[in-house]
Amino acid sequence: MSRIKQTFAQLNAQHKAALIPFITAGDPDPQLTVQILHGLAAAGADIIELGVPFSDPMADGPTIQRASERALKHHVGLKDVLAMVTEFRATNTTTPIVLMGYANPIEHMGYAVFAQAAAAAGVDGVLTVDIPPEESVAEIFMAAGIDTIFLLSPTTPDARINLVASKASGFVYYVSLKGVTGSANLDLAEVAGHIPVIRERCGLPVGVGFGIRDAQTAAAIAKFADAVVIGSRIVEEIENSPREQVVANLTTFVAGVRAAMDVTA
Repeated sequence: MSRIKQTFAQLNAQHKAALIPFITAGDPDPQLTVQILHGLAAAGADIIELGVPFSDPMADGPTIQRASERALKHHVGLKDVLAMVTEFRATNTTTPIVLMGYANPIEHMGYAVFAQAAAAAGVDGVLTVDIPPEESVAEIFMAAGIDTIFLLSPTTPDARINLVASKASGFVYYVSLKGVTGSANLDLAEVAGHIPVIRERCGLPVGVGFGIRDAQTAAAIAKFADAVVIGSRIVEEIENSPREQVVANLTTFVAGVRAAMDVTA
């Protein structure tokens, strides 16, 4: 059983939703990333999304774009990200890591080479925003033991949901609003109405992300979703914290979110 599948099985037995924080590898600098990963896990993160810095992150809003820019100033590339995962795995063998990013760095490395290197580093899943389910990369990742996670949105047609269902593994990421990461105006009732349909069609846990900025909203989503993904709000914490306070401030925030989600479990 994969680490992602095992994590959801354990949480489901406890009637809890997974908390999935997102950070960009190398933000604010490469030396802090592994410390942040350990801090997030200790604070209650069940799965961690680790962004691969990219110069044209079209699905991301200004906050995560700035995170990529900070990391790229330190020349953080895909090989560096995999090295960070390897270092994290030296002392944490349980918390799943999902790489989130764009196709170009993977294409440059080569899909098969990347899949083997990611598996060796201890990566559990890959979410590549601009690789559609029509492309047969899921089979390459699956052969290496890596889950392929796809995005679904409020405007995804039924036929495409069925296609994603035939390719996805680990979980499905539901974009809770129309817009880029960090957008506002989250309609919880509308999101709640979509989750059971997607869960039934895909047969996988459904994580909800985009627009979740506080513990109260995370707790509300945890009542009907299998996972809550928080990105821009966490990156803002990195952006606004003195370097020596980044890990402490992040762990305090994530622990607060986890506690709020547990109250409603």
